[in-house]
Amino acid sequence: MLKAPVLFYKSPRAFRGSRRAFYFSVLTFCILYILKEKEVPDECKIVLFTQSFLFQNPSENRIFVQTILHFMEFLDTYQQIVADAITKYTFKDKPAELYEPMNYIISHGGKRLRPIMVLMACDLFGGDMKEAIKPALAIEFFHNFTLIHDDIMDEAPLRRNKPTIHTLHGINTGILSGDGLMLKAYKFFEDLEPEIFKACIRIFTHTGLLLCEGQQYDINFETKEDVTFDDYIRMITYKTGVLSASSFEIGAMIAKANFKDAKAIFNFGKHIGIAFQIMDDYLDVFGDQAQFGKKHAGDIYENKKTVLYLLAREYATEAELKELDFWYSKKTDNIDKVYGVEKIFRRTGVDEKALRLIEKHNEIGQSFLHKIDIDDEKKKPFAELANYLLRRES
Repeated sequence: MLKAPVLFYKSPRAFRGSRRAFYFSVLTFCILYILKEKEVPDECKIVLFTQSFLFQNPSENRIFVQTILHFMEFLDTYQQIVADAITKYTFKDKPAELYEPMNYIISHGGKRLRPIMVLMACDLFGGDMKEAIKPALAIEFFHNFTLIHDDIMDEAPLRRNKPTIHTLHGINTGILSGDGLMLKAYKFFEDLEPEIFKACIRIFTHTGLLLCEGQQYDINFETKEDVTFDDYIRMITYKTGVLSASSFEIGAMIAKANFKDAKAIFNFGKHIGIAFQIMDDYLDVFGDQAQFGKKHAGDIYENKKTVLYLLAREYATEAELKELDFWYSKKTDNIDKVYGVEKIFRRTGVDEKALRLIEKHNEIGQSFLHKIDIDDEKKKPFAELANYLLRRES
């Protein structure tokens, strides 16, 4: 059985900024295979890894391309289910000044991965996806509530390449709209049967508290000098990892999965969420702004102690450490700060090191997936979802 591979481009920046380039390269593969060509142009080659295994055999690469295309169709199906539900439950309440900003951020789409995680887990364990749709939307509403408040705290001008709510409507409306989304999220669990409702609300509330703790750690790190790698992992676990983990766990609970399997899918989601956040840190500096939809190097401007910063400190020279300390002692929009810090990041090779950390957490997550007592064929979409997240451009 073919292991679900992790995909990287020929170099981490080879096709930067273009999902279209990825689809073009896959399409080129397909055409060349159809024409029975033996050689693929270098500019369209994809380096395929599954743990330490490199695919050189054309037939295995062909299977991989088919797997990716099949998964994109699979993901599109779930995204359409979520999109249809969002349309169905569009807020029509008054005052419009409160609810229209809520509709604004929800309608911008994004990947909507967390509600998809709820639906996938429910389906995996044999549940009724109709019962999971409103709880899945609850996760999406809650996630967007955190984004609204996060943007306010970070003074971010863009989200998904669109103006943030507080830049359009002011901070007060931003706060109120975020709060409204959180409360609406709770209401979307109300149709569940009592025992499942209590279990899901317990998970959901605990997740929200951990997320707040993670956000506060993130704020603390901006002025804290001695941030360790373990501090960082705890922060991103709380801030990002647990929401992915809980999305899977809630889907499992709705399907009445057993405790062992529910915890295994939770831990799978946690480590994929950690990898996702490390990729987010990576794309903040090394991604393409047009695709990423955020201000380039915003974490550098905000003195965020990201994985790139921590790895750079580990491998920097004494002179570079002094320069990092200088730039991170002040919060400024000075472009020289970005140039200076990026230069240190590139010299210390933190881009490649961050990608290796992403792969490490993917492997840990996959190990928990293997523990779930369900046929491997049914678990393949979860491995493919992880791989999709790890090669994202935005």
